[in-house]
Amino acid sequence: MKNQTTLRTPVSIEGIGLHTGHAVRATFRPAPEDHGIVFRREDRPDVALPALSGSALGFDHATTLGAHGVQIGTVEHALSAAYGLGIDNLDVEIRGDELPILDGSAMPFVRLFQAAGIERLHRPQRPIAIARRKEIRRGDKSITVRPGRGLTITYEIEFPHRSIGHQSLTIAIAPDTYAARIAPARTFGFMHEIHYLRERGLARGGTLQNAIVLDGDNILSGPLRFEDEFVRHKILDLVGDLALLGRPVEGKIHARKAGHALHAELVRELAEDAALPVPEAVAYRPIPSFAG
Repeated sequence: MKNQTTLRTPVSIEGIGLHTGHAVRATFRPAPEDHGIVFRREDRPDVALPALSGSALGFDHATTLGAHGVQIGTVEHALSAAYGLGIDNLDVEIRGDELPILDGSAMPFVRLFQAAGIERLHRPQRPIAIARRKEIRRGDKSITVRPGRGLTITYEIEFPHRSIGHQSLTIAIAPDTYAARIAPARTFGFMHEIHYLRERGLARGGTLQNAIVLDGDNILSGPLRFEDEFVRHKILDLVGDLALLGRPVEGKIHARKAGHALHAELVRELAEDAALPVPEAVAYRPIPSFAG
């Protein structure tokens, strides 16, 4: 059985928030066993937001945590990187109200965590093992889970664009394979969606440097990192949403045309099956021995 982990030393990263367009800074600090991943805002140090499904306010084009008037958005890529590298415990302080989008992938967070080093703690992980087959279906979208060793994800997508079409990928999630094959995949969107989001006050920080942007038959943001980069990013998003269970998952997951909303439904059901408590925002208490 694997032991829990955290970072060896604090690390910070700065950038632009995808939706606000504001400069933001995230600092990731070591945390002890069973702390989990907990976010707090620099301007509201009295409230801590655990990265658990019960703290999630919404999954509308980004995962947002919040309670009691405190929100932190766009947490999914950092959570995906932490889960992909097997990091269980972090104390995360945000200057701003969302994490930086960086290049639109999880790779900057992976490099940041690798530079900090990963510290193995004494207490073992407590994985959630999928005990029986389960399917969630909403029209032509579906997620099926079944028992298995480790975590293996199969994802299928289909878009009426010649650069995407039908894509499918199966991958066993482990630190090395995640870092090499999933983390570099960037978020993507269509130009007409970007116009719509900006009319709603979102995507103000979106550029051709932090997303794959498609318009008509063209890709406006340069060459792809992988021929199937689109489905790889969907796996990246699913890993980030699974992190909201607060514990590793063991089993096989097959997602077809799914997205954040269906991922969130799966996480809620797995949390109920495992009888996980539903958390609320809690008063933040510093961790003297891990303050760094």
